[in-house]
Amino acid sequence: MATAAQSRLTPLKIASFGLVLLWLIIAAFPFFWTFWGSFKVQADFLSKADWMNAIRGTNTIAQTGSAFTTEAYRGAWIDEAFWFNFKNTGIVVFFTVVISLTFGTLGGYALARSGFRYAFWILMAALVFRAMPHITLVSGYLLWFFEWNVWGILPTTIIVLVAINQPFTLWMLHSFFKNIPKDMDESAMVDGCTRFQAFRHVIVPVMWPGVITTGLFSFLLAYNDFTVTVMLLSEQNETIIPAINSFMGTTQVEGKVMYAVAAVVSATAPLFVLILFFQRQIVSGLTAGAVKG
Repeated sequence: MATAAQSRLTPLKIASFGLVLLWLIIAAFPFFWTFWGSFKVQADFLSKADWMNAIRGTNTIAQTGSAFTTEAYRGAWIDEAFWFNFKNTGIVVFFTVVISLTFGTLGGYALARSGFRYAFWILMAALVFRAMPHITLVSGYLLWFFEWNVWGILPTTIIVLVAINQPFTLWMLHSFFKNIPKDMDESAMVDGCTRFQAFRHVIVPVMWPGVITTGLFSFLLAYNDFTVTVMLLSEQNETIIPAINSFMGTTQVEGKVMYAVAAVVSATAPLFVLILFFQRQIVSGLTAGAVKG
């Protein structure tokens, strides 16, 4: 139990709590403001005359008869078929994560257990490719994709995203495997397991939180990617991020801003659910990667 001295509020603790609370408010405000505004009309959410219109819903009441409206969601999901973009994103994310984790887990384990010097240089080469801007890698693929007539489709984008993400998963999982003593592999093989059986039945269960953590970061890369998807996907196969960008319009074409606002809220909500569902595994994975076993 905490002692009286530990539980007593000091000026330093009060200041620390205040800074944390301020940071939380600043960080959370944009999402809550966007969420609130998604139920208003554009004249209220982007009101130049009085920003309080976004709170009171003055124009929303005048146009719809209610202070809140779901027209933005209906327009985005039904009129503009945002559900189709969401489905494309699900396909891209699923295969990117599965392929990246499969090769990253096998490759990270092999490099972690390898006694040869080439393992170090493979990791260095992966780090160089990971540090390169995505636009550099995409531009190198474009000519071949046009010549092979594979531009604009989902499998092509998945291949590029895996290529961009693989160095990260390799490094991340390699560090987790390095923290697992080799004695565990050797003990399993002494008991009759093959190398792969030892890896599957002994090592993977131990570092499962690391796989979850790495998979989450791979998910976020594929889910939030703009550069690759906007350059490699046709309009018919857009994922959610290019679709939201198209809702915003251009200087020549008027956009549908409230559709974009509703789509942003819709795209952000699954991330909250994912983090809440896997929070324990994520914390365990990050902790395991930071402590030498």
